[in-house]
Amino acid sequence: MPLEMNKEVFITCAVTGSGGTQDRSPHVPRSPAQIAASAIDAAKAGAAIVHCHVRDPDSGKPSRRLDLYREVTDLIRAADVDVVLNLTAGMGGDIVFGGVEAPLPAGPGTDMVGATERVAHIAECLPEICTLDCGTMNFAEADYVMTNTPGMLRAMGQMMTDLGVKPEIEAFDTGHLWFAKQLVEEGVLDSPALVQLCMGVPWGAPDDLNTLMAMVNNVPKDWTFSAFALGRHQMAYVAAAVLAGGNVRVGLEDNLWLGKGQLATNAQLVERAVGIIEGIGARVIGPQEVREKLGLTKRAPRAA
Repeated sequence: MPLEMNKEVFITCAVTGSGGTQDRSPHVPRSPAQIAASAIDAAKAGAAIVHCHVRDPDSGKPSRRLDLYREVTDLIRAADVDVVLNLTAGMGGDIVFGGVEAPLPAGPGTDMVGATERVAHIAECLPEICTLDCGTMNFAEADYVMTNTPGMLRAMGQMMTDLGVKPEIEAFDTGHLWFAKQLVEEGVLDSPALVQLCMGVPWGAPDDLNTLMAMVNNVPKDWTFSAFALGRHQMAYVAAAVLAGGNVRVGLEDNLWLGKGQLATNAQLVERAVGIIEGIGARVIGPQEVREKLGLTKRAPRAA
């Protein structure tokens, strides 16, 4: 197939994530103030979008607390730098089974709640974008399943659409794209849609280039997509995503390292991505251009 390089590229920085990385690097932000500060630094480095989870400020463990999301949102919106806010809605779909001989009742770490509760912080904070993990998958650990049933996704997707928040479809395999197209066909999601291709996440789509192109070829031509890979392939996928016609995601959610033995900050990862993008002849676009491209609505900071 012909090369269809994207010449106008936006960068998303995934600031902290929900993985157990909080004790593996001092740069992984925990508190709302730290998360917001790291997001703002990433925006100053060239990220047009910041994708945020929240964590318990003391333990660093992932959280769904509305007050933490509200604080992060307010701090980012009040900053002196413009950036598109993207909040996760992937929490609240975790099942940890009890083991191969006694899978039920579910074990510690299970966090399964209803659709309304899963998007409560989206309704509260009204970010411009929020994520919609568009399928169920075995997610790395032995007995953990990331659970997103068709009924749950229809309900959550409709809530996001009704709120005027653009869903970012998180696709971990080609079947997730298949269902995303079904959601658009049903009118649950608006078209053209926004997609994030999540590569190399066990046990979803592997991060080889043949699989990436299979994913890209399943994204409708009028949709907008980004792609990322985990760990040491993060920067290689900056180039791969642009060359495949897409946009870019980097950040500490997906990779902690700038180089061998060198722990990264979010801003450093964004700066490295900017250099790669510009080095292959594309231009990094800013948040206002992203809003115009995706039809986003920016919300003002709350009154003091």
